[in-house]
Amino acid sequence: MGLMSLLFVACEDNDDTASQYMATPAPLEVPALFVDKILPPVIPEDNPQTVEGIALGKKLFFDTRLSADNTLACASCHIPQEGFSDSRPFSIGITGEEGFRNSMPLQNLAFNYGEKFNWDGSANSLENQMFEPVKNPIEMANTWLNVEATLQSSSDYPELFEAAFGTQTIDSTLVTKAMSQFVRTLISANSRFDQAQLGLIELSPQEQNGLNVFLDETRGDCFHCHGLPANPLWTDNAFHNNGLDAQFNDLGLGNVTGDPREFGLFRTPSLRNLKFTAPYMHDGRFATLDEVIDHYSEGLVFSETIDPLMKTISEGGVQLTDSDKADLKAFLLSLSDDSFINNPDFRE
Repeated sequence: MGLMSLLFVACEDNDDTASQYMATPAPLEVPALFVDKILPPVIPEDNPQTVEGIALGKKLFFDTRLSADNTLACASCHIPQEGFSDSRPFSIGITGEEGFRNSMPLQNLAFNYGEKFNWDGSANSLENQMFEPVKNPIEMANTWLNVEATLQSSSDYPELFEAAFGTQTIDSTLVTKAMSQFVRTLISANSRFDQAQLGLIELSPQEQNGLNVFLDETRGDCFHCHGLPANPLWTDNAFHNNGLDAQFNDLGLGNVTGDPREFGLFRTPSLRNLKFTAPYMHDGRFATLDEVIDHYSEGLVFSETIDPLMKTISEGGVQLTDSDKADLKAFLLSLSDDSFINNPDFRE
């Protein structure tokens, strides 16, 4: 079958079928910057990383056949050169209808320890998150039964699934497992700031002062949600109301839990790769990083569930000087990783 790279461990059961199978292990390479700073990656016991699984997941991620009319792939809304996000405020589904949230960047998701995915935490694992877009009527508008039949009848997928999972029978669970393996490899850890942390370069004076603004509770006061430099994820992966609206068209986490105390709370996005991932916020309302900084400086809006960390709400924000705004922006852009968006392993 030409699968010499595979390791088979088979125990025959009464039906003479293989009850155990293993593809070529491919443990995630944890960046040196992450070691001893954060916990190991979250890898489900029933979906270990393998060479064959990752390759299959990559192929599926870029395959438009997952959509009902063969026009839309995962990569259509999570675009590699845009930090695996979308430069449109809302992605467009196969019917031409807009979604209602901005496409979240895909990076370092293997280190989301709370395993609450999407802006509203509606998926409790990366594998579960993969199920929704295929069947969402304003995204791929397909059915999993149709996807399974399409892939099963293809000339190449049955053998690829056999190589990855030991079976040519394709189902939605294996599709989402493979794609999750690929997405877990999307690790970003080579920004200018990362290089400075490793002693390879020095930050510019402007970037350094921007970091000071970020950490200063009387100026930027950004670190409570996005973390200290010791946290290379630059997010707490928790949920906050950051003072965008007085009333909510989108309840966020509260729409999932039904708890009024969680209305308007959304998952903290990472600050990595901001150079590539505009527009910003869950609804893509801010086209530029300058607008984001202005929001926290003088644009905070009170609501009943606003996070206590927005403690300058009575003044409308932290009231940064123009100089501090410019320096903070320079620091935030130093967290962008050009090698990540240009990595051939992450491209079609």
